[in-house]
Amino acid sequence: GSTYSSKVFRVTFLTLAVSLAVPLLGVTVLLDCPIDPQPISLKEPPLLTGVLEPNTKLRKAERLWENQLVGPESIVNIGDVLFTGTADGKIVKIEDGEIQTIARIGHGPCGGREDEPTCGRPLGMRVGPNNTLFVADAYYGLYEVDPDTGETKMLVSTKTPIEGQKLSFVNDLTVTRDGRKIYFTDSSSKWQRRDYLFLVMEGTDDGLLEYDTVTKEVKVLMVGLRFPNGVQLSPAEDFVLVQETTMARIRRYYVSGLMKGGADMFVENMPGLPDNIRLSSSGGYWVAMAAVRPNPGFSLLDFLSEKPWIKRMIFKLLSQETVTKFIPKYSLVVELSETGSYKRSFHDPNGVTVAYVSEAHEHNGHLYLGSFRSPYICRLDLQHV
Repeated sequence: GSTYSSKVFRVTFLTLAVSLAVPLLGVTVLLDCPIDPQPISLKEPPLLTGVLEPNTKLRKAERLWENQLVGPESIVNIGDVLFTGTADGKIVKIEDGEIQTIARIGHGPCGGREDEPTCGRPLGMRVGPNNTLFVADAYYGLYEVDPDTGETKMLVSTKTPIEGQKLSFVNDLTVTRDGRKIYFTDSSSKWQRRDYLFLVMEGTDDGLLEYDTVTKEVKVLMVGLRFPNGVQLSPAEDFVLVQETTMARIRRYYVSGLMKGGADMFVENMPGLPDNIRLSSSGGYWVAMAAVRPNPGFSLLDFLSEKPWIKRMIFKLLSQETVTKFIPKYSLVVELSETGSYKRSFHDPNGVTVAYVSEAHEHNGHLYLGSFRSPYICRLDLQHV
């Protein structure tokens, strides 16, 4: 009788499985998918060996102002006073350890995903020649902010289309020493910052732009970048580096000299998805990784890159919040030489001390680590790592 009952069980189980799977598949086919992903071909990630060998150096960082800041994405300093922009739409000044809100580009309420477009989200931040702050707000555009009075002045509004394209996700900026030109990225003309995961998964392309503070003109310099993110002028101001997050690489665009208007690859196939890039005191660059591509190991992003149909299934069934939980919390910052070779790397394998690092800003022998999600800034003493 046992073989008969196991047979009955198998048949019943299969019937049940099929009767559940068919409607589920039907529903999945009928469900709308918010994204229309394109296959992306990435090379096998570089091996984490040599200077990229995993370590725990980032765990030596100390957390500052814990739970007093939310998502301090980008950090600048004027003397020893620090400035950052937070997820609740504020531009804050940190002086003698005290945090003070100096400006807001948007308006409240703030806090939820649905509030972001009106609340605003200050991302990239730079100091101009007269110690004014230049801020890229994801939803509002480019602004100049007086650090003393908090007065804000709009330079480029997202309400004005540029060459027929809508700016939907203004992300980072870099400014010439004379303050004349600002190079900035619009990560997407389709997705807003709150949908950044859709942008990573879909692989739509956008560009690098230039704003001239004298003529007030905006020009598109590069198009076809997949999730253009952090930008940095070279020390000689002859080229701009732009991080192409989805493609795990850095492109170079020449703004002066014989190569002016040309572009090439600066670093390709990086060990993670690059977020912001800033100068290092050695003449190279600090690159913060928003996510890592483990090798040896399993890289979810690489696995999905060639399989748009799986991405569609995932986003038909799961929210962005749920999907982010599957991305390993691994923090990585690399220092590149002036030619783009790896000089050193700082890791925090499970994001124990430093989580979700978005930028590494060097000041006075320390690396200040910004984050798009964490409620603190981390500071790493470069003499002791």
